[in-house]
Amino acid sequence: MLLSYPVHRRLSPPRRALVALAATVLAAGALTACSGEDGPERSVDAFLKGWRSGDLQAVGFIDPTGAKVPAAEVTKELRSLAGELAGSPPKLERTGDVKVEADIATARVRLTWPLPGATTWTYENPVRLRHGSDDQWQVIWEPSVVHEKLESGDRFALRREAAPRAGVLDGAGAPLVAPRPVVRVQVNPAGVKDAKALVRQLDAAFKAVRPALTPPVDLSDLPKRLSEAERGSLVEVVTLRDEAYRQIKPRIYDLPGTQFHSDKLFLAPTREFARALLGSVDPAQADDLKAHPDKYVRGDLVGHGGLQGRYDDRLRGTPGVTVITERPAPDGTTAPSGVEAYRSEPRAGQPLKTTLDVATQNAADAALRGQARRSALVAVRISDGAVLAAANGPGAAGENLAFTAQVPPGSTFKMVSALGLLDRGAVTPEATVRCPKTFEVDGRSFKNSDNFELGDVPFTTDFAKSCNTAFTFLAPKLGPDGLAQAGRTLGLEAPWDLGTDVFTGKVSVNGSATEQAAAAIGQGTTVVSPLALAGATAAVARGHWEQPKLLLDPAPAKAAPAGAALKPESVTALKTMMRAVVTGGTAGVLADVPGEPVYGKTGTAEYDNNPAHTHAWFVGWQGDVAFAVFVEQGGSSTTSAVPIAERFLRGLGAR
Repeated sequence: MLLSYPVHRRLSPPRRALVALAATVLAAGALTACSGEDGPERSVDAFLKGWRSGDLQAVGFIDPTGAKVPAAEVTKELRSLAGELAGSPPKLERTGDVKVEADIATARVRLTWPLPGATTWTYENPVRLRHGSDDQWQVIWEPSVVHEKLESGDRFALRREAAPRAGVLDGAGAPLVAPRPVVRVQVNPAGVKDAKALVRQLDAAFKAVRPALTPPVDLSDLPKRLSEAERGSLVEVVTLRDEAYRQIKPRIYDLPGTQFHSDKLFLAPTREFARALLGSVDPAQADDLKAHPDKYVRGDLVGHGGLQGRYDDRLRGTPGVTVITERPAPDGTTAPSGVEAYRSEPRAGQPLKTTLDVATQNAADAALRGQARRSALVAVRISDGAVLAAANGPGAAGENLAFTAQVPPGSTFKMVSALGLLDRGAVTPEATVRCPKTFEVDGRSFKNSDNFELGDVPFTTDFAKSCNTAFTFLAPKLGPDGLAQAGRTLGLEAPWDLGTDVFTGKVSVNGSATEQAAAAIGQGTTVVSPLALAGATAAVARGHWEQPKLLLDPAPAKAAPAGAALKPESVTALKTMMRAVVTGGTAGVLADVPGEPVYGKTGTAEYDNNPAHTHAWFVGWQGDVAFAVFVEQGGSSTTSAVPIAERFLRGLGAR
């Protein structure tokens, strides 16, 4: 039998090179793990999936000594280590290749934690695994898997630093809303023997404040709150502006149990200053915290309503967030360990620059002061369309009627009707247009206020005296869409971009003969807002329409383009007629207002089928200021809207 023995032969150089190359390839394979089903990647991915879901039963764990660790214990410790971040688990992502040396594999994991204030914290951390005797890769569990600075027993904690809130600026760049002194009126129940007497004295004092506190301070539940208050606590009564508090300080300072705390709040120059437009800044309310738990925390200042609410994110800035580690203290509480894992500095808010003018706004607010009905006064600078004032009354807050009311304009719309008629050559200021007591259109009778009649008079007189029957007679000359066309040349119905809500009007078109007659005197289906009418009035004064503007920074991106020039002869005629309203018409009380000539048009608008139910209007301009006054259910414009216009103009002249 032949025996076979191994033959030892010296390798040739080329063969030695091939063997060396093979060894190098094998070594490289040992450093970078395979991506097969049994590789460490599978265990890492299962760990990350279980971390996110809270179910780690598919993953094996050992501690750094090699002792097994139950998956449930790892799940519990992950949540404990997360601490105040546990409610917002991180996004987990394996990055790069898993590196293997002998039986130890190292993976890189990117963690992205969502933090309050829309901040994110991203970092990479290693996760180590060991290849066990059962041929499985087990995660080596230790607190540093979550973050390198965490130790056993630690937990993440958050520290938040509010960013400085930016102000709302006027057209000159000065703050409108800024920290202003206030006084918090509080009561210590222990010092009160007669709660009802205290209520009477406080109520009388609060009602003595001028201008009146709006809404009034409601003290009806104060006795109950005093009786139910915890021992040693103070009961909040009201927060007053410093100037209001000083008016009544002698009357309330020595009342039993009263205490006073000085503070500062973000406030406008006065309680009523453009309140509906600007909105308010208040401590975060329960609804804020519930709707935006990731954005607000208790104690934050939050904008509510108006510009403060719409641009809250811009104004409030981004709070600073610090992630620290805490450790158990001997008394069972936790205490900071002095370790800072992450920090983002607060970023101050950006101011909001408006076109508002303090003197004009104050004059508008003063003109509406004491008005019992809902009302609005808006003023626009003719030369550039800047909104100078937006006043709403009464009440401390509420709907911005100056911008968003949708109501019939009444006879103020004769300004638009007259422009349409003049553009079409259907009438001239000197033309005789009869003004009878009534005029019938398809069975509907139109009449003048108080059933007056003028007879055969120039069209200028019809306009100045606000003769309805003359305009209903002329309505057919406008055609089915002539009124809408005239309105659009003055910016009505255009898509404005003002940076806040605004109603630009809806003008009747293609209606029946009766509807056309009603629309010519501002009734029917035509509706407008005070700002829309003020913009139209400014267009007449200017000779072309420009979209009113309110925000300078950030400037709206899609402001409507300027309109074409109005017919000069029509504008000249219309200005003459609007001046006649003041010199010899329905707004005669404005004739002696100091300063440049006043132009305008009164309006009384029915808003239902009862002729006694009317809104009151006045639109006009003086110098470079166009304005509109609206009083809801105000009755006759000459007794409500025109006096407001007079107070406004005299207030402007006195500045």
